[in-house]
Amino acid sequence: MNDSVYVGNAGKDAALDRGWLLGHFKDVGDPRHSEAVEIKWGVHPRADRRAQWVRGEERTALLVLISGRFRVELPGRDVLLEEQGDYVVWGRGVDHSWFAEEESVVLTVRWPSVPGYAVPEKDQA
Repeated sequence: MNDSVYVGNAGKDAALDRGWLLGHFKDVGDPRHSEAVEIKWGVHPRADRRAQWVRGEERTALLVLISGRFRVELPGRDVLLEEQGDYVVWGRGVDHSWFAEEESVVLTVRWPSVPGYAVPEKDQA
């Protein structure tokens, strides 16, 4: 491995940084550092719920269901992801929350990577 290559396991690496694998929060010399995008491997037990709604979102997000049954809550509608590969995209300014109806694994991609943005304690997609 050299300075521009990183090989890892999403499940193991996610445990080190609240699920986040790539983004501004990784050290500048790390190939996983990016100011353009953030990627998260989210593992959620049944009935896991986001600690609070995201309000005033500054990023665009893509959330892809890997396994389980996962509901994304948006203003005026819920999106239920039931089959592997189901996904939802929302843009800047769209408030959101989520609920794991079954034990679920989701992959979240957000852009841009915004420093200083985090929900206290339980930061989830």
